Amino acid sequence: MTGVRSSTVDGVLTRSARRTPGRTALRYADRTWSYRELEEAVSTAAAVLMDGHGLSPGDRVASYAHNSDAYLIGFLACARAGLVHVPVNQNLTGEDLAYILSQSGSSLVLTDPDLAGRVPDGYAVRALRDAPDSLLDELATPRAFTPGREPGADDLVQLLYTSGTTALPKGAMMTHSALVHEYVSAVTALDLRAGDRPVHALPLYHSAQMHVFLLPYLAVGAENTVLDAPDAGRIFDLVESGQADSVFAPPTVWIGLANHPDFARRDLGGLRKAYYGASIMPVPVLERLRERLPGLAFYNCFGQSEIGPLATVLGPDEHEGRMDSCGRPVLFVEAKVVDEDGADVPDGTAGEVVFRSPQLCGGYWDKPQESAEAFRDGWFHSGDLAVRDAEGYFTIVDRVKDVINSGGVLVASRQVEDALYTHPAVAEAAVVGLPDERWIEAVTAVVVLRGEATEVELIDHARERLAHFKAPKKILFVDGLPRNASGKILKRELRDRFA
Repeated sequence: MTGVRSSTVDGVLTRSARRTPGRTALRYADRTWSYRELEEAVSTAAAVLMDGHGLSPGDRVASYAHNSDAYLIGFLACARAGLVHVPVNQNLTGEDLAYILSQSGSSLVLTDPDLAGRVPDGYAVRALRDAPDSLLDELATPRAFTPGREPGADDLVQLLYTSGTTALPKGAMMTHSALVHEYVSAVTALDLRAGDRPVHALPLYHSAQMHVFLLPYLAVGAENTVLDAPDAGRIFDLVESGQADSVFAPPTVWIGLANHPDFARRDLGGLRKAYYGASIMPVPVLERLRERLPGLAFYNCFGQSEIGPLATVLGPDEHEGRMDSCGRPVLFVEAKVVDEDGADVPDGTAGEVVFRSPQLCGGYWDKPQESAEAFRDGWFHSGDLAVRDAEGYFTIVDRVKDVINSGGVLVASRQVEDALYTHPAVAEAAVVGLPDERWIEAVTAVVVLRGEATEVELIDHARERLAHFKAPKKILFVDGLPRNASGKILKRELRDRFA
């Protein structure tokens, strides 16, 4: 009876393959997969993993690789075999990479040939593609797969490591049930349809691209294109040729697209849906994008790894008058704002946003203390400072750890950043608090310019728009801001670098 009622991550693909077997499921480079072919490839890959590496259900398998069709097949094969997939940022090296492999207890690392040399000694390695005996090569000979024990809805399927912007990464323990609930939330809140032609350009190791877009789009039977990276020219080509009509990207990538010299002269009228998230979108940037593409529907997606990661969405018909909002909770998420003691705060008052949801992880892998701190009083504590209005819309003020204590007064870094983004010479800005004898923390802006501006000019510009105590005490000019692959600015690195 349990198997009859279970819904698993790989089952999402199975249902689409039975419904539309001949429809194109996935394009990557020069390879195209129908839903039937992709389904058969996943079963073959599951058999290869279980028969060739001595693995047992529950073993952890890390994926340390670039975007590709083989990456997706490897993940779904792990899900089908009852293995726990561990996606790893392909930019990690040295101690950072060794930490996740060790902390997760991974038995096997699926990787690409150019990355294999970075994997620490002692780990079994299997190439996903572009090498003799790669997993992709094995798919040429289809094999049946019958699991010894069929995975259930409550089984672990993935350890989603947090981005580590404020502390060491933690492995959020995701079950099949949590992710399938999140897929349903994504489909309904983001208006995902079988007729859409999404392009997936962000790293597949990241929960947003994989679990908010690629898997939900496979669930509805859409035609998906996977790119190696968010290359502006390639995305523009796909849109102009009619092969792409929806794109997800974090604000840093949208800023890059908007600043690209071809953005103003390419025919992007075929782009129908624009999704943004993973970090806060500066309101001035969003206004510029909407002015250039007035017919484009924008969706703001907010959440975090622990909730699969989609928690709230601001739809295209909800932006007017609330451009800085991240929307309302999606189908399977309940959210509220609380004070330091966990008590509800009135609407319009800032506090920590907390969640209850079947999408939530089951805690952090092998970190009982951190799990207890995050899950308390029946709610998951997100670490995000937010305000809820009377209509139920949430606005993220800041990360709790990014709020600046300047002279005993709390300053939200996002508000200062938005003021700086209104200056035409500012391409990117990140505001942090740096130690200061007088102010405790001095409001400091780290700025990337795209034109001419001085420190005094930018401070005066901010003071015209903010209370003086909120304006930056100092401006630091840099060539680029440190970011993880999902586009989040690593403010911890900025604080460490300039402290």
